[in-house]
Amino acid sequence: MIHEIDEALRTLLAPAVTGDIAFDAPTRDWAARRNAPTLNAYLYDIREDVARRERGAHAERDAHGIVTRRRQPPRWFRLSYLVTAWTSRPEDEHRLLSGALALLLPHEVLPADAVPESVRPISTALPVSVAVPPAESRSLADIWSALGGELKPSLDVVITTPFPVTPVYGVAPPVTEAEIVVRGADGVPGDARPRIVRRTVGSDTRKGGGA
Repeated sequence: MIHEIDEALRTLLAPAVTGDIAFDAPTRDWAARRNAPTLNAYLYDIREDVARRERGAHAERDAHGIVTRRRQPPRWFRLSYLVTAWTSRPEDEHRLLSGALALLLPHEVLPADAVPESVRPISTALPVSVAVPPAESRSLADIWSALGGELKPSLDVVITTPFPVTPVYGVAPPVTEAEIVVRGADGVPGDARPRIVRRTVGSDTRKGGGA
């Protein structure tokens, strides 16, 4: 699923650059090997969007409305990308970032044709946020320090997506017949034997019989 979101983001950013779109960690060594204008979308954080977590299981029914199995609801995750521009001149980098921002801002959700096939049965509305200040627990300066590079202008792009693989549980077959034990008023019928009434569920047909 993550690689499919990568490709969706690549599709959105492609018109902004005539060079490459990369997803590598922008380290010093990587930057030194660049020989063409590049937009880099580095996936630096993956965490669950707990506000979207649902409780309980969803029932799946057949054509007759009978529950055939139960499925746990999908879990949603926030994929955070550090989008940076790499050229030989700062002015060109700013131009690339401006183009990327112009392409991303109109979209509060991923365009329908960019939503991965694997998540479409769950949702076709995958939220996108651009340049929203990250949480206090995620300092961009710390990220650059961990990468061993110098701080650069960047766009923080977050795409929230469900993870399509969820546990599935089988269910027992539907009840089609029930048995009711009928006793006398004092708890024991006249013949000292309880009478069993069998009834087909959904029918008024009854059969009486001895134990």
